[in-house]
Amino acid sequence: MSSEEALSRAEQLLEKVEETRKQLEQADDSAQAIEILSRLSELAKEVEAELSRARREAEAEADAGA
Repeated sequence: MSSEEALSRAEQLLEKVEETRKQLEQADDSAQAIEILSRLSELAKEVEAELSRARREAEAEADAGA
């Protein structure tokens, strides 16, 4: 996967984070809010992983070009 692909995936995940955050604002009860917060946590971990992947790929691409 290239750094551009990883960044694109991270952007898609961030869109999901925003959608999920909106759901949290509309949550009716605490149990629902906790479930949504759990999903937000997982999405945040996925975003972090994609950004790390993008960084590694960009470094590898830079090294290959040097």
